[in-house]
Amino acid sequence: MSADVADEGRMVTQHTEIAIIGGGVIGSAVAFFLRELGYDGTVTVFEKDPSYQFASTARSAASIRQQFTTTVSTQMSQFSYGFLESLPERFGDDGDIGMFRGGYLLVADAARADALRACHKTFVSLGSDIAWLDAPDLAQRFPWLNTEDLVGATLGLSGEGWFDAYMLLRILRREARKLGVVYCDQEVTGIDVAGDRVTAVRTASGAVWSCAMAVNAAGPAGGQVAALAGCELPVEPRKRTMFVIQAPLSNKGMPFIFDSTGVAIRPEGDRFICSAPPDPENDPHPGDDFEPDFNLFEDKVWPALAHRIPALEELRMVSAWAGHYEMNLLDHNGVVGPHPDLANFLFATGFSGHGVMHSPATGRGIAEWILNGRYTSLDLSPLGYDRIRTGTPIREALVY
Repeated sequence: MSADVADEGRMVTQHTEIAIIGGGVIGSAVAFFLRELGYDGTVTVFEKDPSYQFASTARSAASIRQQFTTTVSTQMSQFSYGFLESLPERFGDDGDIGMFRGGYLLVADAARADALRACHKTFVSLGSDIAWLDAPDLAQRFPWLNTEDLVGATLGLSGEGWFDAYMLLRILRREARKLGVVYCDQEVTGIDVAGDRVTAVRTASGAVWSCAMAVNAAGPAGGQVAALAGCELPVEPRKRTMFVIQAPLSNKGMPFIFDSTGVAIRPEGDRFICSAPPDPENDPHPGDDFEPDFNLFEDKVWPALAHRIPALEELRMVSAWAGHYEMNLLDHNGVVGPHPDLANFLFATGFSGHGVMHSPATGRGIAEWILNGRYTSLDLSPLGYDRIRTGTPIREALVY
């Protein structure tokens, strides 16, 4: 394994027991749960963008769903939803994340109906409260929806919704700092490795922080940070654009709709937000590009919305923004847990759009591993690094 190795006798200017690289919602969740579970050692979170202006967390259209077909993802959603629900009880008015309890509606045409029916059976078997709606039921429940080409849909009845990701981040960061976690507003630009252990992290200022353990919670930069330690991790940023629209349609009672075309729409106040992934051939590494892709709206989003919800033929775009997904190019699922050759280098990245919703479960899992050397509640080992090494993807039937 190639990596920068600390020279013997090199002066180390500072020390922290736990170095968390990335102070977004996942890194802050790790820090929060370390304290919540009783860890009393020093914890330092390194965040290169303390304003969070370009952070994935702040640019997320944060939502949470139970509709996964893998056990580990479903369990993470179930825990995370319960945690989000508990915030007002824990912190009173300071625990408000603007939680809106609304279900996901996944619609299926004839080509996708059998697959979605099979997914629904899995949802139920995993304990999720998800209904199957045939086309007549769908039309009756949502009369503004064009169901002519649909066979059915799944609808979350509980345990799903959307919220303000930045408010969640502020809570986790605030409570972690109250409990002694230090936030260092510096980018990690180097990681020292000696033998089979990370020994220090280096920042852009030239500071060296020795550490007993390091956590890669760097989001879209997760692959880049892994490379600093000599590790391969197929996690790169991919740009995603959200559009805010108005239309002559009440959004009261509207679920978060995922169309068979890949286009998605949900209420946002008295407006709507909508999106669609670009075609794979038009989805490059974005670099520093945060400009909204307006061509995507004209070419893909608007036509699909106008077909599925005829009232949206008269929509008006109000604004748009773009953020970066931390895309795991192997299977679009998170990578969680220790590197097999660097036992004190842990991953918490690569969630490909699921990071905010699964941040509480990820934070608790990583904290448990640091404290106990194993997971003591949810078993997150299916998300471990071994599948990256062997090229064995997780088969999740519903990746958005």
